[in-house]
Amino acid sequence: MATAGKVIKCKAAVAWEAGKPLSIEEVEVAPPQAMEVRVKILYTALCHTDVYFWEAKEEPLFHQFVGHLLRRAYIVESVGEGVTELVPGDHVLPVFTGECKDCAHCKSEESNLCDLLRINVDRGVMIGDGQSRFTINGKPIFHFVGTSTFSEYTVIHVGCLAKINPEAPLDKVCVLSCGISTGLGATLNVAKPKKGSTVAIFGLGAVGLAAMEGARMAGASRIIGVDLNPAKYEQAKKFGCTDFVNPKDHTKPVQEVLVEMTNGGVDRAVECTGHIDAMIAAFECVHDGWGVAVLVGVPHKEAVFKTYPMNFLNERTLKGTFFGNYKPRTDLPEVVEMYMRKELELEKFITHSVPFSQINTAFDLMLKGEGLRCIMRMDQ
Repeated sequence: MATAGKVIKCKAAVAWEAGKPLSIEEVEVAPPQAMEVRVKILYTALCHTDVYFWEAKEEPLFHQFVGHLLRRAYIVESVGEGVTELVPGDHVLPVFTGECKDCAHCKSEESNLCDLLRINVDRGVMIGDGQSRFTINGKPIFHFVGTSTFSEYTVIHVGCLAKINPEAPLDKVCVLSCGISTGLGATLNVAKPKKGSTVAIFGLGAVGLAAMEGARMAGASRIIGVDLNPAKYEQAKKFGCTDFVNPKDHTKPVQEVLVEMTNGGVDRAVECTGHIDAMIAAFECVHDGWGVAVLVGVPHKEAVFKTYPMNFLNERTLKGTFFGNYKPRTDLPEVVEMYMRKELELEKFITHSVPFSQINTAFDLMLKGEGLRCIMRMDQ
């Protein structure tokens, strides 16, 4: 492309201060260096991780692009030295965690926790030379978790880009870059419910509903949604929910309610809230002998999981997962193909669409808990 090797000026949303509206600025995006790719962004959005750090519930680097992972669609503009598997014009999905394909984790069939490119919210610069590819009037602007997607162009390590089918509609498959794949994979790759099984999903936000979509795809005969908000039941029905339990409606622990409902416990449970009580309940509601519980939500770092050892001795299994156990470069292209084959339904996750210039409206929607995914169109 004509811009290859040159600095590109474009629009980006920058967080100058915690909790304050993002500002649309003109930024300079430097060419990619070794093992890096510069991409043009067509669609982007945000997830709760963006909001979490924007509110400074953890101490992020400011001044930075907040957007990181959830749904974005890119076209390769240019590649740096050493990049051989991507060329200008390729369609890619960026992911906040990567796959170098060389470390022990990447070579293992059981792990997606890449040693080199695992998520890092503190780095703020490119891993190769420790420098940012973004500036405003010559002043460096920090990256965020390796993707920085609230910009018309960005630079990403090649290991964090999954090459996908160019026929796939980017305004749909862009939701697969984070939470949707996380929930889907938690069910399909980790819980692995058998056809006809009973599955409980704790937390019916976007990640929980993606886990529910996985249960539907796996052929579960009974899918029980557990949430404190009764209004979520109607929406959950679109994802296969057959029963709904609100813990506030019962005087006994919700795990006891579920055990009674299912004649001994559910076959699989997927927890997507990050609340320690929900995590314990998810484990304690699975059936002895074969029940499997999977933890997806991220708890407070000081939270402690407490249960009776006999729950394990009675052959219940507890597992954790990161990004649904998907290896980004290896596995995401096949998830896209699930959508192309009409096995995976993505449209029902997309509840809003706004132009990029209205990015703060997207933040307001998420803060209010309205909708699931709001697509931002970068060309508007």
